[in-house]
Amino acid sequence: MTIDTAARRTYASRTIAAPPEKIFAVLSDASLHPVIDGSSMVKAPTGEPQPLHLGSKFGMKMQMGVLPYRIVNEVVEFEPNRRIAWCHPGKHRWRYELEPTEGGTKVTETFDWSTSPIGKVLELVGYPKKHEGNIERTLERLDRYVTSTSSTL
Repeated sequence: MTIDTAARRTYASRTIAAPPEKIFAVLSDASLHPVIDGSSMVKAPTGEPQPLHLGSKFGMKMQMGVLPYRIVNEVVEFEPNRRIAWCHPGKHRWRYELEPTEGGTKVTETFDWSTSPIGKVLELVGYPKKHEGNIERTLERLDRYVTSTSSTL
């Protein structure tokens, strides 16, 4: 796990014993985000989820502590089977990069607040540090989901 305050990114990587196509299928299906979320904040998609693509928008029911809320995200980076990222209204991004490796795929998840106009606020409230454990748990849950489900996702 790394927090790079100069680049304004918190990230971690994990090698998952599955091909990039299988992992990307999960990441590009917003209905599965609550299943893999390591923060316990993502509760359910709003509306009927469609496969994500560059420019697509998708809503999520969220909960921070006892406070439920809804958020709309936009896919801002998209390279099939290699990279997907979406941004929140605060313009910070959640990015997943997939790199084929011997025996699987190296998956790097990044909380990138370099694109946010409120980056200093995010730092002051501790989001970069807070997301350390969340990212590790998400990668663990993604690994468990992808490697325990049939290969025909």
